[in-house]
Amino acid sequence: MKTIAPRFRHLLLLLLAVTGALLAGAAPVSAHAALTGSDPKQGAVVEQAPTRVSLTFSEEVAMSDGSVRVLDPAGKRVDTGKTTDLGGTTYGVPLHSGLPDGTFTVAYQVVSADSHPVSGAFTFSIGAPSKTAAALPDQTAGGGVVGGLYGVGRYLSYAGFILTVGGAAFVLACWPRGAGVRPVQRVVVGGWITLTGATLAMLLMRGSYTGSGAVGDIFDLTLLGQVLQTKSGAALVSRLLLLAAAALFIAVLFGAYEKRTDPKEKKDLTFGLAIGGAVVAAGLAATWAMAEHASTGIQAGLAMPVDVLHLLSVAAWLGGLTTLLVALYRAPSIEATAVRRFSRVAFCAVSTLAATGLYQSWRQVGSWSALTGTRYGQLLLLKIGLVAVMVGVAWISRKWTGRLSEGLAAPEVAATTAIEERTRSEEAVTVPTGGASKGSSSGSGSSSGDAGGNAGSGPGADTGSGSGSDVDDKRSAQLARQRAALATARDKRIRDADPGRSGLRRSVLTEAGVAVVLLVVTTVLTSTEPGRTEEEAKAVTAAASQRSGPLSLKLPFDTGGRDGKGTLLLDMDPGRTGSNDMHVYVERPNGKAFDIPEVKVSFTLAAKKLGPLPVVPDHIATGHWSASGVQIPVAGDWKIAVTVRTSDIDQVTVTKNVKIG
Repeated sequence: MKTIAPRFRHLLLLLLAVTGALLAGAAPVSAHAALTGSDPKQGAVVEQAPTRVSLTFSEEVAMSDGSVRVLDPAGKRVDTGKTTDLGGTTYGVPLHSGLPDGTFTVAYQVVSADSHPVSGAFTFSIGAPSKTAAALPDQTAGGGVVGGLYGVGRYLSYAGFILTVGGAAFVLACWPRGAGVRPVQRVVVGGWITLTGATLAMLLMRGSYTGSGAVGDIFDLTLLGQVLQTKSGAALVSRLLLLAAAALFIAVLFGAYEKRTDPKEKKDLTFGLAIGGAVVAAGLAATWAMAEHASTGIQAGLAMPVDVLHLLSVAAWLGGLTTLLVALYRAPSIEATAVRRFSRVAFCAVSTLAATGLYQSWRQVGSWSALTGTRYGQLLLLKIGLVAVMVGVAWISRKWTGRLSEGLAAPEVAATTAIEERTRSEEAVTVPTGGASKGSSSGSGSSSGDAGGNAGSGPGADTGSGSGSDVDDKRSAQLARQRAALATARDKRIRDADPGRSGLRRSVLTEAGVAVVLLVVTTVLTSTEPGRTEEEAKAVTAAASQRSGPLSLKLPFDTGGRDGKGTLLLDMDPGRTGSNDMHVYVERPNGKAFDIPEVKVSFTLAAKKLGPLPVVPDHIATGHWSASGVQIPVAGDWKIAVTVRTSDIDQVTVTKNVKIG
């Protein structure tokens, strides 16, 4: 007899292998907030010990006491451990007084606004650089064994949500009779167990995942208490509470709902379950939206409900698809009307996915360069391609659905008729056979009685009668099992012979296989830094790295009068936005310093319509002028104009364009 079960198992193993390979190949969680500045700056050498170290990030981060550590050259902590919010995206930690000269290490580990951990380190020096004994862990935040387990938990939680919500929706909206089908029940209950277990595991691992990364810290109750006070911890706890309500929903769906026979009562219960289930499902989806990408960035108020709708559409499509696949392979039968209803539900879900996905893509990517030049954008393109493949396969499934509706009734009727006829014939043979056996036994007993006096009425006769009854009972049970096995095999053979059902099986199985890969890509996508924020962080970091350092300009001048020729040397430190120290030196053509009546400097930023901002330096020594606190308000291409007067009537203005950041 031809069977499709081995092929199904082989393909399932292949899909699991692909899933494992994708999960194993996924890189550690990317940082979703980047360090864009610090004071003291990375690698800077300062003359005096600072009283505080401040860090500026590309977005707001969650920071607790101990998130920033400052280590002296000997590797000892010199910070107070109390972090403070300095406004905007800048955070600071005070330092102890009396710090020695040498190189200091600043290590930080924080949590970005979308729940992902961020870590890093840099150095600065007091007085002069020196060797440092500060040892930092090689493991980055979110990596290691705990990071890998947490990533698996994320994948399982998405899978459990899809199976729970999508399977229940399939039963209520498409196939009410499926509430009494055991394989369908296993799909929904298995999804609930998976989601609950994954959520509990993630809640326990959260403290270690965003902190030390040590396996032993998973069961640290102190860390668990800190996690419960965070946005991510609140989301996980809310998910567990909603899962308790979901358990009640599932119990009613597969209990009271399945047993209802009165049409009106069942209709009312269906309406109640639909309302209650929709509320619970939306709440579960919101636990992701409130703690991850949708809760940060631009238009968060709109992005979170859109994300909830997106997740519900994914569950309705992929969860319903999985339930349909199980029904096609494991259920005794499924009505063509149920398949057609799911086809309509899937079309609505895909349409919603397209609309919400387009908005999310614009919000998270923002530009064509981010779509092709960032890991998030590349994964998004892969996801779009997989969705396109699934839609194509779904179109094939719709064709098979049409054929299934045309030819489903006849095979099922034929199967039922064949089973009933076989049962009647077996019963007709079984009953007379039992009667003849009993009659023969009686006749034999009678003959023995005649020949042997009272032997027929002795104990041996009673025992023989009892043994014959036991044999008949065993024979009847054996025949019943044989009839059930034959009926099941015949029913399956007839179903498998239906080309519409077989074709639909193959197309749905292919669609489910693509869905597994799509789910993995989506899970990796949620733990990858959005293209928009990645490009913004790169731009800020690049701007910070390209900021001009101390300026040193050499400007020749000639006023046309006596002693009118020479060279101006203008120095600015640090040559960046904010306060600067400026020094101007005047030299003769032979390089010797000399005094002139007046030197004036001005700064103009034409792009911002700023300036000229005048600066009149003070005469310090022969040929030397200086000014402190020269303010450069914004970064840009500034024009520096220096006016030199060598006599009462001889003067000239020389200019130079420089980039000041």
